[in-house]
Formats: sequence, C-alpha cells, structure tokens
Amino acid sequence: MTESAPPAHSPAPDGRPDTSRPREGEPPPPSALLRRARAAVFLLFFINAIAYANIVPRLPEIRDSIGLSNTALGTAIAAMPVGALVAGLFAGAMGARIGSGRLAALCAFGFAAAVPLVSFASVWAMLACCLFLLGVLDAIMDAAMNTHGLRVQRGYGRSILSSFHGLWSVGAVVGGLLSTTLAGADVPLRWHLLGIGALLAVLGVAVWPLLLPGRDEDEAPTSAEARQTETAPATPESSPAATAARAGLKAALLPLLLLGLLLAMSSVVEDTPASWGSALLQDDYGASAWLAGFAYVAFQTAMTIARFTGDRVVDRYGRVPVARVGGLLIAVPLSLALLTHSTPAVIAAFACAGLGAATLFPSAMHAAATIPGIRSSDGVAVVSWLARVGFLAAPPLVGLIGDRISLRVGVAMIVVAGLLILALAKVFAPADRSMSEESR
Repeated sequence: MTESAPPAHSPAPDGRPDTSRPREGEPPPPSALLRRARAAVFLLFFINAIAYANIVPRLPEIRDSIGLSNTALGTAIAAMPVGALVAGLFAGAMGARIGSGRLAALCAFGFAAAVPLVSFASVWAMLACCLFLLGVLDAIMDAAMNTHGLRVQRGYGRSILSSFHGLWSVGAVVGGLLSTTLAGADVPLRWHLLGIGALLAVLGVAVWPLLLPGRDEDEAPTSAEARQTETAPATPESSPAATAARAGLKAALLPLLLLGLLLAMSSVVEDTPASWGSALLQDDYGASAWLAGFAYVAFQTAMTIARFTGDRVVDRYGRVPVARVGGLLIAVPLSLALLTHSTPAVIAAFACAGLGAATLFPSAMHAAATIPGIRSSDGVAVVSWLARVGFLAAPPLVGLIGDRISLRVGVAMIVVAGLLILALAKVFAPADRSMSEESR
C-alpha cells in the first residue's frame, strides 16, 4: 500500500504549520518572475509620483519669480492635463504595440529629462509648455503602469493594485517633503530639479530588467465568456460575433463614462492640495513657505496610509460603501475647516480628504479593466483619459475664483467633488459583482 500524501498545511517536523502548499481554492504562491515584476511596478508608481511632487511645493515660488497672477498660474498648470488629454487618446494603442511595462519605463526616462526643464521657465508660455510635456508623459505612463500592474495582479490571483497606488502616494510624500525641505533651506530650484532628473534616470534603469516579458494580455480577466469572445478568430463585420462585439462596446460606454466622471471628481480632490494648498495657506492664512507645504504632504501621507490598507478594507466592506465613506471624509472636514482661521485645521482637513480619496483610483481602474466587451488596457486608458478632465478644469477655475473672490472659496470645490463622489459611488457595484464571480 502506498503512503497517502499529507494534507495541505499539515504540521512540519518542528510543529509549525507547513505553509509551503496553498490551501484548496487559494492561488499558488507567486513565482520569482512575478515578484520581480511587482517590484518593477512599485518603482514605476514611485517614479511617476516623485517627479511632479518635487515641483508642487515650489509653485508659489515659480509664480512669484515669473510674476504671474493666480489665474495665470492656474492656466499654466492646466496645460499639464491638456497634454494628458491629448496623449491619453493614444496611450492604449501605444501600450498594445510597445508593451505596457516598456512604455512606462520609457516615460520614466522622459520625466528625467522633462522635470529639470521647469526650472528654466522664465515666462508663462515656457512654464505652460513644460507642464504640457509633463502631462503627456504622465498620461501615457499612468495608463501603461496600471495596465502592467493589472497584468501582475492577474498572476497573483488576488487584489494588489491598491498597494501600487499606495507606493505612488509614498513617492508623492517623499517628493513633497524633499521639495518642502529644500525650499525652506533656500536651495536653488534649478539645482534641485536637476538632481531629481538624475535620480529618475537611475530608477528607470533599475526598472527595465524587472518587467514581465512578452506582450500584454488582451482578455478581460473576470469572464470566461469574454475571454472566449476576444480570443476567437476574426469574423466578418456582418457576423453575429461582430455584432455582439459592437453591442458589448455600446454597453460598456455608460459604465466608462460614469467611472470617468467619478475619477474627474477624484482628480479635483487630488489636484487642489497639490496646485493650491501651499498658496492657500500662504495667502489666506499667513503660513510660512515651510509650513504651507504640509497641506500637500498631509494629504499625500494620509492617502499613503489608506492605500496600503485599502485592498483589505475594500475586500471586507466592498467598493461602494468605502467610496461613500470616502466622499463624506472629503467633503465634511474641509467644509468646516475653511470656515476657520486655523492653519492646522486646514492641514488636518486635507489629511481627511487624502483618506477619503485613497481607494477611488484603484477601484475605478479595477472596474474599468473588468467591463465585458473591451480589452482591459483600453478600459483603463479610457477611464484614465476621462479623469484628466478634472485635472484640466480644477487649476484654472480655482485660480480664477481665487483672484475674483478668494482662494478659500476656490478650494471649496473639493467639498462639491466629495459630495458628487458620494452620489456616484454606486458605479463600483459591477466591479464588486465581478470579484464575486471570480471567487466562485
């Protein structure tokens, strides 16, 4: 008689549970290739965040050195999402042709060259052109690194996307703290940004060999029927399969638009502390340049903490309830803080907004990638593109209101965005159902 195999997780000789084999129904442990690819995506998100975060706390300095009004600075900042909107139209196709990982790494090298250019801007047009270029790179890299991250997540067989966005927040905090510290120490902007450019180039070199090889998967990961449809041989336009494909695209349009609108509101929440938090505290609250930088740092620090716990929170409570609570955390504390004359209260309110916004982008990317009838890379690219509308509209509108009324009133746009997020949270429900289907 042959000896039966021991059950999974049977005691090891030292009495501890043997965790070398997964329990029934659990995904197998990730391979070394997947672990390296996960590290690569972490680095890509970090690079993307640290690049612009080093510019953010020095925007009031740039404004004053060029002699711009708040409205002029806002329109210059809006050039960044304009570039993103233009480039975002091609991000999905570029990723499919080049490969999402390689494309994101190439954008890292682009940032290494583009970030130092901001320090050479001496007039509005030069600043706007530099920020336009940063927006182009950001849109392409955003879609590419999220697509590669989703590919790694499929290999892991569990949710890990929020942790990538968590490291993006780490990069934003590190970049914001570094820039705030250097500004407080009167380090020249040009030397500061040249050093950041060199760092980005080194990190880009480190990413390249860690990426997943081969082409990106085109299939949606949550539906066997969708996989069969997308891997089927090409058929004539008049065939039933082609008709079904067109119907799938039409059915996907409304979820994509709603996800895009929700992310546009999330973009308003994320952009306003970056573009205007420091200026608000200096102009309306009399804070020093060093203290004012903590409006952005507090927001990103809170978002970082929430994103690293976001996967577990979302898996336990669901994307819709978490998004609704997030909308309240965004709207209520800031609406109260703006009625005060307290700098710490405003900084704390920005931190609450960071907690509330933390899971919105990862949840929307997951939802976009799991819509039947379209490739995951295309869904991510479309929703990312629509999200840029918020980044485009917020800076000039806040600046205009700041010049006409006050920056305090302009920043209150975050409150409106939080309430709209609360109302739109239901759009994440299809993603929740997809996760349930995957687990069965």
